[in-house]
Amino acid sequence: MKKQKAADTGILCLLIVLVIAFITPIFFVLMNSFKGKLYISENPFSFPRGELFAGITNYTEGIRKTGFFQAFGYSAFITVFSVFAIVLFTSMTAWYITRVKNKLSSVLYYTFVFSMIVPFQMIMFTMSKLADTLKLNNPLGMVVLYLGFGAGLSVFMFCGFVKSIPLDIEEAAMIDGCTPIQTYFQIVFPILKPTAITVAILNAMWVWNDYLLPYLVIGVSTKYKTIPVVVQYLMGSYGAKDYGSLMALLVLSIIPIIIFYLFCQKYIIEGVVAGAVKG
Repeated sequence: MKKQKAADTGILCLLIVLVIAFITPIFFVLMNSFKGKLYISENPFSFPRGELFAGITNYTEGIRKTGFFQAFGYSAFITVFSVFAIVLFTSMTAWYITRVKNKLSSVLYYTFVFSMIVPFQMIMFTMSKLADTLKLNNPLGMVVLYLGFGAGLSVFMFCGFVKSIPLDIEEAAMIDGCTPIQTYFQIVFPILKPTAITVAILNAMWVWNDYLLPYLVIGVSTKYKTIPVVVQYLMGSYGAKDYGSLMALLVLSIIPIIIFYLFCQKYIIEGVVAGAVKG
């Protein structure tokens, strides 16, 4: 009994340390967003003081210099529709691959799995050239690209869950007169809800925070810039950096994804538990 308590205490202490390690960087970003840029450089770990409490100016100047709200709109559009497309199409693909047993489905499955291990750096220049040729250098084109890059892991996760769904349920729906499309949307997809939300959260955090793909495809010379791209405007040339506005925009950019995660975190736990029980 004592050994069990000691083990529980040790695990609790470890979890506390991990929580502190993850929260500390966010805390320092929030704290520095309320300080003057020179004071941030000289004393990055100290608390704001009266005459240097420049928080409102940091936020207003950062928004003015970068066109933050326009970038926020493009980031939101790309994230919402990319996540919607990934969840819808990859879940349907996983259902087809799992239920239709033939060589094509097997090849598709291993193709998606293989795409997970291909480094982005190997294809990023070819991909950016192809995207420019196909006129995908716009928000709608970014949705198509994110669907392609996010399909591998999402199909893999959905396939594992679909295998746990009893086939009898789908057969009963077919006997009652449901078409395959009706069976999917009325029977299969509701059962996939925990995994679908888990996939949505993982991809939302990736798409929202991604810098490299929008930079390569959309670039900095168009009006379709996302938040990670416009934040780089505050990293001036010759070492000039507006740290105050930079920290302020970082705070504004992480708030939506934190709210989204906190709202959906219970579904992640449900998805993990459901997968563990059914698997």
